[in-house]
Amino acid sequence: MRQTFYKYQGTGNDFVMIDNRLQTFNKKNTKLVKELCDRRFGIGADGLILLEGHDTLDFKMVYYNSDGNESSMCGNGGRCIVAFAKHLGVISDKAVFEATDGVHHAEIIDDGIVKLQMQNVYAIEKYPNHVFLNTGSPHHVQFEDKIEDFDLKKTGSRIRYGTPYNETGSNVNFVKKISDSLFRVRTYERGVEDETLSCGTGVTAVAIAMNAIGETSKNKITLESEGGPLQVMFDVKDGSYENVWLIGPATFVFKGVI
Repeated sequence: MRQTFYKYQGTGNDFVMIDNRLQTFNKKNTKLVKELCDRRFGIGADGLILLEGHDTLDFKMVYYNSDGNESSMCGNGGRCIVAFAKHLGVISDKAVFEATDGVHHAEIIDDGIVKLQMQNVYAIEKYPNHVFLNTGSPHHVQFEDKIEDFDLKKTGSRIRYGTPYNETGSNVNFVKKISDSLFRVRTYERGVEDETLSCGTGVTAVAIAMNAIGETSKNKITLESEGGPLQVMFDVKDGSYENVWLIGPATFVFKGVI
């Protein structure tokens, strides 16, 4: 099989992008997805994203983790597919599309920066040592003072597979506060089962969590990930987080045939 693909990255979170509007890609072939994402024997990526047609919206996003399994919402992937849709001529500068967690609005602004509306967050679980919330994907958020130098994979894996998450799992975010509007973040992603350079739903979860527990009074926050900075904006209404936006670059890397 010959497959044309495009490679995109958003602050180092990288994706194989495929135009599947003609339904030519075998979506049941999880082995193929895993092979394409393999960094040694395939193209190499944190995930694979299909752009498909939609009856009433601009397009549909179908997302797979690098383990080959279809997964929950990916924020950086959502931003990248908007840039991809513009490249294909599906949209101009604005988009409305369907993902696994519902409908998203997005806009391409200056210099390839994509602004993506995330889902509202109504439930935030606060515990003595961490916060849990769902921003389209489940996220565990906790502080880590030695964020530049600790065994993230070992610690993240233990939390991801431990109680109460177990086999279903959760993404795990480690946070260090720099200032009231700036936080450093590193993320262990389930499905990748390792650290990724950036996680869009993860930094969104961190920004909301920090506001919810009183670590910041700001509603526009910069999150420094390993792959670069992202911004999250939101409105707070009666303890709920609405009008949530994830903002950052989405960059075309290369096109190929495999």
